[in-house]
Amino acid sequence: MPKPTVAIVGRPNVGKSTIFNRIVGERISIVEDIAGVTRDRIYSSGEWLNHDFNIIDTGGIDIGDEPFLEQIRQQAEIAIDEADVIILMTSGREGLTSADEEVAKILYRSKKPVVVAVNKVDNFEMRDQIYDFYALGFGEPIPISGSHGIGIGDLLDEVAKKFPTREESDYDEDVIKFSLIGRPNVGKSSLVNAILGEERVIVSNIAGTTRDAVDSPYKYNGDDYVIIDTAGMRKKGKVYESTEKYSVLRALRAIERSDVVLVVLDGEEGIIEQDKKIAGYAHQAGRAVVIVVNKWDAVEKDDKTMKRFEEKIRAEFQFLDYAPIVFLSAKTKRRIHTLLPMINMASENHARRVPTNVLNDVIMDAVAMNPTPTHNGKRLKIFYVTQAAVKPPTFIVFVNDPELMHFSYERFLENKIREAFGFEGTPIKIFSRLRK
Repeated sequence: MPKPTVAIVGRPNVGKSTIFNRIVGERISIVEDIAGVTRDRIYSSGEWLNHDFNIIDTGGIDIGDEPFLEQIRQQAEIAIDEADVIILMTSGREGLTSADEEVAKILYRSKKPVVVAVNKVDNFEMRDQIYDFYALGFGEPIPISGSHGIGIGDLLDEVAKKFPTREESDYDEDVIKFSLIGRPNVGKSSLVNAILGEERVIVSNIAGTTRDAVDSPYKYNGDDYVIIDTAGMRKKGKVYESTEKYSVLRALRAIERSDVVLVVLDGEEGIIEQDKKIAGYAHQAGRAVVIVVNKWDAVEKDDKTMKRFEEKIRAEFQFLDYAPIVFLSAKTKRRIHTLLPMINMASENHARRVPTNVLNDVIMDAVAMNPTPTHNGKRLKIFYVTQAAVKPPTFIVFVNDPELMHFSYERFLENKIREAFGFEGTPIKIFSRLRK
């Protein structure tokens, strides 16, 4: 079920990035007291009152001709288009301005729920300054202070009230949902068409032909699938034309709805830094992953070409060492038959449970082979392990002191679990907890 999306919008220098950082709990956006310093939409996740949501920080919208303002306006308008709820950020220090009113006009056209936040209200005496903002017509303004963290909870309360009611998925549990992600023009739409055996998705050599996610139900050998095609992800820093509406967020939504994510690479062009960033979204979301090297027909090959390319993938994508690799050509359909078995395997492992007694036998054998680490004379003791969840498989290790669990030993335990139970194609999560 996709998470709702919140966009923070407003004229420059009202503190959008500061509030964004407060909500996500870390300094992701650059915060600088210069108008227009945030030039790209920045995405992260937040949580409030059991609501998980995506959040977008945008550059300010202005009507002047300062550098980057047109690009900032385009970024903000795309963010508005993607959002379920919009926070209109204003400043109590400067009061209501004509630029605030111009931003409000853009938001009226969006027909999206809007919450007005009046930032820089740093003390109680300044609260009288919020009343002018009723004139924007979006209801009661919320006084906040990003620098002091005042009023953020009240703001998120109002935002959460406006989240849409999400319907459960229309697809049955046994339907395997997989999405294709990758930078533009790596052949995702061609690959969808090759799998489906029909020209269902527009295919073009122009990067970014696919504008949005497209669901394609599909049946093969008695198994049901849903293929989720997504718009190509553009490198951050490029100007997004409002007609194209490229969006990382749309790919993130597709990932959230997927059981398996196909990370599509261009075999002809090779691996670039953006490929790793895109693959990171699927890994961070805990989805099963299959790496697909497309356009393999266009590569000049000898008997070692595939092995060398696979070695390069393993070196560049070390965080996806569990993901199987498939080489194919969507254009000629060569090796296309190898893809669905890999998707089935990854999906099955993603949802796999292992018996607790067998799991503990494996862990105790691992500890006997490689004793637990010590720190300051205190040794880590592992009492027992249980699998807490699937999609991805998640294990809780009950210990005498979680601080003694070094990441290298956690990695050792993960490797032993993989040796015993497979789990190819899916990430594994391991958490240490104090036994009570």
